[in-house]
Amino acid sequence: MSRIGRMPITIPAGVEVKLNGQHITVKGAQSTLEMDIHPDISVSIDGNIIKVERPSDEKEHRSLHGLTRSLINNMVVGVSQGFTKELDINGVGYKATKQGNKVVFNLGYSHPIEIVEPEGIIIDVPALNKIIVKGADKQLVGETAAKIRSFRLPDAYKGKGIKYATEHLIIKEGKTGAKK
Repeated sequence: MSRIGRMPITIPAGVEVKLNGQHITVKGAQSTLEMDIHPDISVSIDGNIIKVERPSDEKEHRSLHGLTRSLINNMVVGVSQGFTKELDINGVGYKATKQGNKVVFNLGYSHPIEIVEPEGIIIDVPALNKIIVKGADKQLVGETAAKIRSFRLPDAYKGKGIKYATEHLIIKEGKTGAKK
């Protein structure tokens, strides 16, 4: 039995879950998320507990069991608490500024890079070198943060660029220059 798939999901107060056949809708204070469930996986709601079950022990069913449970749990957590990713900008002259619903990055290129907030995502810029991506959809938050990070990946020699706040960079040693 899948250790993740067999764990029940507790629905917190203020979150409403509706199951319509193989379509699940999770509504909370922050937003509403929807997902279609694989036809082989069965989901049941009993009071404030969601249970995910599989029909057999086939490899595909075992993998879908844990995946479906994790996706539904992420939906419940997302609409009740939300997800965040923090990014840091390192480098002389590298900065980010927010203008309305878009963020403008100056990252050493000949032109500024602009990104518009995707629907359901909030990008905060509390300081010129700090970015916080917030939202209810865990996948969209991670995807947006990865897209921002890809504008200027961290340099292995100086550490310049955009990195996750929790990311630890190992700086390489440069050339020694000792020539005889």
